[in-house]
Amino acid sequence: MYALVDCNNFYASCERVFRPELNGKPIVVLSNNDGCVIARSNEAKALGIQMGAPAFKHKDIFLKNNVHVFSSNYALYGDMSKRVMNTLMKFCPDFEIYSIDEAFLKFDGFQLFDLQKIGEEIRKTVFRYTGIPISVGFAETKALSKVANKIAKKFPERTKGVYIIDNEEKRVKALKWLKVEDVWGIGRQYSKKFQRLGINTAYDFISQSDAWVKNNMSVVGLRLKKDLEGKESLFLEESKKKQSIATTRSFEKMYTKYEDLRERVSTFAATCSEKLRKQKSCCNVIMVFVLTNPFREDLQQYSRNSVINLPYSTNSAFDLVKYANIALKSIFKEGYSYKKAGVIVMDIVPENPKQLSIFTTDNPKHKKLFEAVDFINDSLGQKKIKLASQDLKKTWKMNQEKLSPRYTTNINEIMIVKV
Repeated sequence: MYALVDCNNFYASCERVFRPELNGKPIVVLSNNDGCVIARSNEAKALGIQMGAPAFKHKDIFLKNNVHVFSSNYALYGDMSKRVMNTLMKFCPDFEIYSIDEAFLKFDGFQLFDLQKIGEEIRKTVFRYTGIPISVGFAETKALSKVANKIAKKFPERTKGVYIIDNEEKRVKALKWLKVEDVWGIGRQYSKKFQRLGINTAYDFISQSDAWVKNNMSVVGLRLKKDLEGKESLFLEESKKKQSIATTRSFEKMYTKYEDLRERVSTFAATCSEKLRKQKSCCNVIMVFVLTNPFREDLQQYSRNSVINLPYSTNSAFDLVKYANIALKSIFKEGYSYKKAGVIVMDIVPENPKQLSIFTTDNPKHKKLFEAVDFINDSLGQKKIKLASQDLKKTWKMNQEKLSPRYTTNINEIMIVKV
């Protein structure tokens, strides 16, 4: 049996852990730079606030309904996610972290155990250890466990937050209840197409022939169909290293000078190099892109990217910044107001062993140097050591007017208990 564990309204729940007076009150969490709504509590959903709603257009609604608005606190959410996942690992060795708030557990050999009690114990333990409420769905396959989880979350009073699809009657009933647009793996475009054809539920979807599903959704859709039929076709995935790493940012203001863009691109390249070293990898390709503000119709628009194949695989900040600046120089044009830039490293390979080049290679001294740099920055934080091409006083800061404290990751922002 698979179990899909999903944290309920995760971002909002993280805020409530440290602000219990917000229980039962509407909460929304905003995206980078406080742009739009990316998370809502059930109370906020009941008010009709949609995902992706622009924050500036909903200020009156927030004010009128006493909605508590928070900026994205990724340091807090990431740490709370790690605590939840570490707790879940104690229940089952076969484990896959699917997203920041979801995980699959595979309970092989648990045929004689009471899964309802196990699910309730998982919920109780996670809540006791972290304060985060979760829902648990059990089924024979991954796709069906997602369906079971939706039922557990939709009907918490009847299910106690745990639902098990363990027979054919439950499976058919669940699939007839689930709308096709809510099926895991069926995106917006597919669901629109299916609805035009009269396929409105998950059961309608699996009622189509294998050939039809394969022709319309390829072999990936066919695997999903088999999984929903109770025939295991989707399996736990091992944790893999990233095959591309990106650092992209929208600027707090528009830049027109090459020097300003060069500093930002240098910083993004240095950040990519740090991420590569953390997963003990190197890259062979680097891409740099720049673009203007598409929402400023009064300004000239421009966007370009440049891809460079590196002469050797590397994770040295010196090397990546050097080639990132070469790429930037080839695409920068005077006369435009730039709002965003980014660096993406690709063709990622293991740090050891790696393919050497006959004529050129990286400097072996860089490895020891950046080991020391990473150690110091990890220990002291706030990027104490930077390259000379970076602005030593500048740190990228989002517009976060509603940011809550980083209760669990910053010693200066931990909770103070007054007795």
